[in-house]
Amino acid sequence: MIYHIVTGDIAAAPLKDAIIADSAMEGEVVIMKDVLSVGPLQKEEGQKFSELRSAFWQQVVPNEKNPIQVDDLERLLETGNELSKNEDAKIWLWQAPWPADIATYYWSLKYLGKYMGRLYVVNIAGLPFLDENGKVFYPKGIGEIQPKELIKAKRLARLITPAELETDAEEWRKLQSENAGIRIHEAGKRLVSKSEEHYDNQLISFCSHQFQKASKVVNQAIARYNIPPGDLYLGWRLRKMVDAGRLELQGDVTKGLKDFDVKMPGDGTNAQYALPL
Repeated sequence: MIYHIVTGDIAAAPLKDAIIADSAMEGEVVIMKDVLSVGPLQKEEGQKFSELRSAFWQQVVPNEKNPIQVDDLERLLETGNELSKNEDAKIWLWQAPWPADIATYYWSLKYLGKYMGRLYVVNIAGLPFLDENGKVFYPKGIGEIQPKELIKAKRLARLITPAELETDAEEWRKLQSENAGIRIHEAGKRLVSKSEEHYDNQLISFCSHQFQKASKVVNQAIARYNIPPGDLYLGWRLRKMVDAGRLELQGDVTKGLKDFDVKMPGDGTNAQYALPL
């Protein structure tokens, strides 16, 4: 029995198909839904980590009727309990060269490290795969890989060593102590802490003195700069820039990104434009 830990529903979809097609990968896909590459990591005294993360995402995606509840930790601990019951069970941590995947990997080790000898990592960083047309490409996420290619990727599964566990656990403690708004991927497994305003100028570079949909601004910025955190987080940053007076807003921000518009302050007369980062 293998517990396949993966970050996000998009990544989980082809992995589930691969598991169905290959009995050697038989097991359960455990989906981590939180994006640990953004938001606070250091909880207050008496606060649970899930409470910290739930509060953050409720700010990003406010919903009074159905408040966001982050329960990744509970799911992870339950997976650990299953390993305690079944000595033949293993864990495979699937990791792509993407900040959220790497952050999940570091965080998971804190709770799964005691299962050394049964703890594997499947790291696809820098490796070629075939797309649906048979062309070679280098995926940035597990969700980009065809199921039949993920079956081949099972050969990448390797045991995490005690020395690696010690080093990577220290890396997570460092990220927690820095408690920055964003963690970006540089090289290998390295994450670097940045302020929550890190992508603001890139978003601003697609704003004008005419109102346009927040979704348009966000999608253009993601396409141009390949920004990792995702549209929900970037939409929140637009709202924060409105609060700071850097943008003007019209519409309903309590709904989706297509329900509110943003623009630069004023009418653009004698405006000076800053070059995007």
